[in-house]
Amino acid sequence: MLMKTVLTGVACMALAAPLGALAADPPGADALAQAREQIRQMKEEFEARIRALEKRVQEAEAKADRAIAQTPAAGSAVGGGGPAAGTGAGPAASPVASPAATPAPSPVASAPAPLPAAGAAASANAFNPAMSVILGGTYAHLSQDPAKYRLQGFIPGGDDMGPGARGFNLGESELTLSANIDHRFAGQLTFSMDAENKVSVEEAFVRANGLALGINAAAGRMLSGIGYLNSQHAHAWDFVDAPLAYQAFFGGQYKNDGVQLKWLAPLDQFLEFGLELGRGATFPGTDRNKNGANSVAAYAHLGDDIGTGGSWRLGVSYLRTGAADRTFDDVDRNGIAVSDAFTGNSRMWIADAIYKWAPGGNATQTNLKLQGEYFRRTESGTLTYDTLAQSLGTLPGGYGATQSGWYVQGVYQFMPAWRAGLRYDRLDSGSYSLSTIDSGALDPGDFARLLSYNPSRTTVMADYSPSEFSRFRLQFAQDKSRPGATDRQIFLQYIMSLGVHGAHTF
Repeated sequence: MLMKTVLTGVACMALAAPLGALAADPPGADALAQAREQIRQMKEEFEARIRALEKRVQEAEAKADRAIAQTPAAGSAVGGGGPAAGTGAGPAASPVASPAATPAPSPVASAPAPLPAAGAAASANAFNPAMSVILGGTYAHLSQDPAKYRLQGFIPGGDDMGPGARGFNLGESELTLSANIDHRFAGQLTFSMDAENKVSVEEAFVRANGLALGINAAAGRMLSGIGYLNSQHAHAWDFVDAPLAYQAFFGGQYKNDGVQLKWLAPLDQFLEFGLELGRGATFPGTDRNKNGANSVAAYAHLGDDIGTGGSWRLGVSYLRTGAADRTFDDVDRNGIAVSDAFTGNSRMWIADAIYKWAPGGNATQTNLKLQGEYFRRTESGTLTYDTLAQSLGTLPGGYGATQSGWYVQGVYQFMPAWRAGLRYDRLDSGSYSLSTIDSGALDPGDFARLLSYNPSRTTVMADYSPSEFSRFRLQFAQDKSRPGATDRQIFLQYIMSLGVHGAHTF
């Protein structure tokens, strides 16, 4: 080793002095023996010191390597420490919120942060991505057959509608890899697996770090920043399932392939603007064989503190996307199964608000979170009846509809590790216009799914988090999503975190 070579050289220099003195004076037999003994003792002493120093250096290097390998990188796929973080990351934390620190940091203090920083440049571990695994599972007891579930009055879309299957289910599990690519770019990849063993890419994007003027840019597949809950992964939700509005208008969550730009204003308050251009292939849009962007999303978020224990954030979002032959199954007035299709434009406005209260800061044992969102969607285009031509033949007609929905919820941590929550959902299917009905060619009964109705649901939950890395939840719900049937639902859920995971958004 280099250290041993240096120390050996020092020892030789130290030995040169007594040898020089020995050569200056004519030695006798006794003097020569005494000098040899001194040299032997000095040699043993220096060798012992060299061995001790080598051992200390080896221990220090091993300790440094272990620290680099075990140190959580600053952030991950799920988001940063505040609302400005978006897909950014804050201090390393568990995906299960700390029992004593449910509210996230103030929105004002949350600037965009890079994805996990690499470790020491000299270590090979610096180039390894941070890895996290989320394991989730549920047990569902449902009083109504989930195979017959529907949100009456709404064109169905997506696979994430309804309470899921009865009995034991795997739930959604996730694997996330994230790291800095170099000093300018960071990347993240998140796989998800559902109860049917279907593996999909939930997010896969690169992000530019350190752009000027407070701009944050990303490209790839991302959970959109519209609304409040949409950008959060399912394991970060305060309830087992998504609100009814998310199921009706997004089919669960809205994700998109495209580009995202965010700008954080240089103010004392938190003010963020976002713009997204994408493929728009997911519900309420469809994949279309065309150039350019099929979807446009824009949003603005404003937040601030209230005293030392409270913080709030308001947001408004707009989404425009297009659909081509967005099919759905239905039953006509004669009870015959038909397949209809919508082609046209979908425009949606979302208003969201959240307030968090933690007296004395996030380290307190009690805290409160209140949130709500309002959705309003307008669709216009053509609704084609019976694309399979099984009864009256294919009949296209001009279609227009305006629908809305909202939810409000509160979660209170009343003691360390224990929380309780209440949520209420409601949808308004509104009324639709269809030229084939106005002309008398068809009857409203030919579109059984679209008959007017206002689905609603009331949900209560309680959860227990033994640590920042585990959570158990019990949830009861009374779901009135379809006429004449009330589904009484009981869920047991677990969420477990393995590996590095970033702090959640505000």
